[in-house]
Amino acid sequence: MKRSTVIRSLCLAGVAALGIAANSAQAAVQQQLSVYTDAGAREYILATPAQPVSGPRPLVILLHGHIGTAANALGQGKTPSPLSAWLNIADREQLLVVAAQGLKGSDNHTGWHDCRLDATEDTTADDVGFIERVVGSLVQAGRADPHRIYVMGMSNGGMMSYRLALEMHPAPAAIAAVSSTMAGQTACGETPRPLSVLMINGTDDPIVPYGGGKVGLRGYKTGTVIGADATRDFWLRADGLGGAPAVGYNFPHLNPSDNTRANRLTWGPAGGLQVEVITIQNGGHIEPSLVYHYGWLYHQLVGAQNSDFESAEEAWSFFRNKSSR
Repeated sequence: MKRSTVIRSLCLAGVAALGIAANSAQAAVQQQLSVYTDAGAREYILATPAQPVSGPRPLVILLHGHIGTAANALGQGKTPSPLSAWLNIADREQLLVVAAQGLKGSDNHTGWHDCRLDATEDTTADDVGFIERVVGSLVQAGRADPHRIYVMGMSNGGMMSYRLALEMHPAPAAIAAVSSTMAGQTACGETPRPLSVLMINGTDDPIVPYGGGKVGLRGYKTGTVIGADATRDFWLRADGLGGAPAVGYNFPHLNPSDNTRANRLTWGPAGGLQVEVITIQNGGHIEPSLVYHYGWLYHQLVGAQNSDFESAEEAWSFFRNKSSR
């Protein structure tokens, strides 16, 4: 997420978690770990079930947004990210979850080297290589199933998810990208690999414009993206699903004070390659969540948050039957 230090301070001052479900035990155990890369030691947090079963398990990689941290993505700090719902899922479903830590770019904020050639503030690190090393170490240790590697990212982290979909070896089985689309001027390869993709985008996103354009908040913009529809069409073509009819679903509207509405369209068969698009009408640059709600000032800056579904749970429902075999 692109913004100045002043705007960042306002956001952090105004964000407040309004409630977390009483049954959110978050029993997964977290470990701070690192791997060595060309840029030196790179850090990540590994969350594992409190009582893990033996054998290789599915692995979910979480990528925070610009100025975010791995710790916040896994619920640490005053304002837990909705991505921290993965802690409950990891414990319940016997998953491994890695929250990777981005490096600082030229703006002195943490982020990822996504595919945007014109994103001058982003780090220039080999983030694909970093994630490959993390995955490789867990696979070699017999802890992660190499055929069930998934990636979920928010904002700049979502854009990095698209880069991993294009360039990571071996390719992930599926990705989920929230509040993000693909690069307008791309540094990534043009030839996509068939792979399942979940997109979650708000139509009123003030930072990553739904129809494409410059990325950033108000006067602080850098890098361009294509729109959500163009990103969807890219993956439909890659997966050979362009002529397939979509299956539609309107999420039940649970909060009368929430003026957003969520709709899901799915192309492709269950168990096969799929492209799933969740569009949040009137939604902003923010993860939909049933229980992790941000404060009013944050909404003033980044737009409205939908509260009709839990983003992490929706991603796991999408991931769980996907395999790269």
